[in-house]
Amino acid sequence: MSMTWKALCAAALTIGLTACADVTARLDQLTGVTPAHAMVTAANPLATDAGYRVLMRGGSALDAAIAVQSVLTLVEPQSSGLGGGAFLLYWDAGTKTLHAYDGRETAPASAVPELFLKPSGRPQTLRAAIVGGKSVGVPGVVAMLSKAHGEHGRLQWSSLFDDAIRLSEEGFAVSPRLAGLIETFAPSLKAMPETSRYFFKEDGTPLAVGETLRNPAFAETLRSLATGGAEAFYEGPIAAAISDRVTTAPVNPAVMTTDDLAGYEPKEREPVCAPFRVYRVCAMPPPTSGGVTVLQILMLVEAVSLEPLKPGTVETIHLVAEAERLAYADRAIYLADPDFVDVPMGLLDPAYIGERANLIRVDRAMRKADAGVPPSLTGLQRYAPHRSPEWQGTTHFSIVDGAGNVASMTSSIEFVFGSQLMAGGFLLNNELTDFSFEPSRRGKPIANAVAAGKRPRSSMAPVIVFDAAGTPILAIGSPGGGNIIGYVAQALIDILDGGLSLQDAVAAPRYLDTGEGLKIEKGTALEALAPRLERLGHTVEITDLTSGLHAIRIWPDRLEGAADPRREGTVAGH
Repeated sequence: MSMTWKALCAAALTIGLTACADVTARLDQLTGVTPAHAMVTAANPLATDAGYRVLMRGGSALDAAIAVQSVLTLVEPQSSGLGGGAFLLYWDAGTKTLHAYDGRETAPASAVPELFLKPSGRPQTLRAAIVGGKSVGVPGVVAMLSKAHGEHGRLQWSSLFDDAIRLSEEGFAVSPRLAGLIETFAPSLKAMPETSRYFFKEDGTPLAVGETLRNPAFAETLRSLATGGAEAFYEGPIAAAISDRVTTAPVNPAVMTTDDLAGYEPKEREPVCAPFRVYRVCAMPPPTSGGVTVLQILMLVEAVSLEPLKPGTVETIHLVAEAERLAYADRAIYLADPDFVDVPMGLLDPAYIGERANLIRVDRAMRKADAGVPPSLTGLQRYAPHRSPEWQGTTHFSIVDGAGNVASMTSSIEFVFGSQLMAGGFLLNNELTDFSFEPSRRGKPIANAVAAGKRPRSSMAPVIVFDAAGTPILAIGSPGGGNIIGYVAQALIDILDGGLSLQDAVAAPRYLDTGEGLKIEKGTALEALAPRLERLGHTVEITDLTSGLHAIRIWPDRLEGAADPRREGTVAGH
């Protein structure tokens, strides 16, 4: 374990901040540097092990990603699954090409801009809209992985579900995080008959830590996928079950037809990349806002400070927070599904970044950050900002195989347990609540408004970083809803600028500003900096910031892996 993190935690513990003790205990279980040449890091040890075994059989990073996602669907159902969507960055070492795969969910044909409005015309609350059928988008992760496997898979598709099938049938031990969340969300989970039968005993008590959970229905789904390919998910009994569950939901029933499922198409898009110091940082383009916004933050930081930033200092936190506020302000107006909205990629124009950077003062926080006017702007200046809240959820995993292929994939069903509806042994997403609940405000439309066939804006931000020679050196990403962007940006700055080891950067106390005030992670040494940050003009909130960063650093002679100690992830390599 790094002396950097030990020193921070020692300081925190002397002033009574106990969260560091939990993080330190988890860090003692993790090994950061490994002399491996192939590696997986994911949010649950069973998923990590499944991906590792695929690599040991000679599978590609893409093959391992399919195994990891299949097992995560089973053992981390609160965060991601086959009933949701994902974004995947994939470096093909053979062709030296970076691919960006969009497996984001789409709104069914029945979706209308007023989907989340009450009869009064006022927006529903987020909590009221999440549970049930109305929030479910057409799942995209299976189709996306199938498309990517056709281009980058080495092993037979049918062989990649073996671990998930075995664990579904034999059962797995319920983890502390899963047990805690089942108990926390018991009232709404119990309102869904299939979900209630799965997570609760006959007497109504929730499954406890260490108890065995079996899922024969999911095993059957996986066997259908193994033999029938992705088509078995989007047509036939599985598609019919998804459609039926959405349409007959006991809460917020909606219409999702089997035609909606059969018509889903994953997309390959052009990655977005930008320079940061001597590196080239590449990420997913819209419909996720994560990539563009992370790159804006990095470019703004570099435009203001030519010197590398030191992790965990008042000066660094202030500068990064100011850059985040500007980037999040642009995000609220401009970023949405590019198949429906003309997204101005001038947001990453160096001249525009320079103009925005001029708004940052090193001695004072700005009072309010407004969106800028990027070059080549078309009709988007007439849009109002999207202000709907976002819940924290999602998962991320990073994989490097022996041939040098790299996968950085963020996957989600959105809220904890998604819509809380189950079909085929897996939970269905609630990603449609990532749309703006208001289609317009004060006569101006909102770019991220609901529309049939549209992909809701996301915050997911899988990243791959390249050195000056064009060689990949880092794969990283995180869960966390709208906070994902800040988590990933801070980690990149701490690694690339601050020189932290990978495990230190992944475990470091978190801070971010999404435009609603500066959040500091509760129970960490950063709390002691709050008074100085407030004197600079920041409104500081001390709160839980449960990132879930999973990263791999690629050195010339070894791999360095890290898993966020705030969650249950592990690293495995060979």
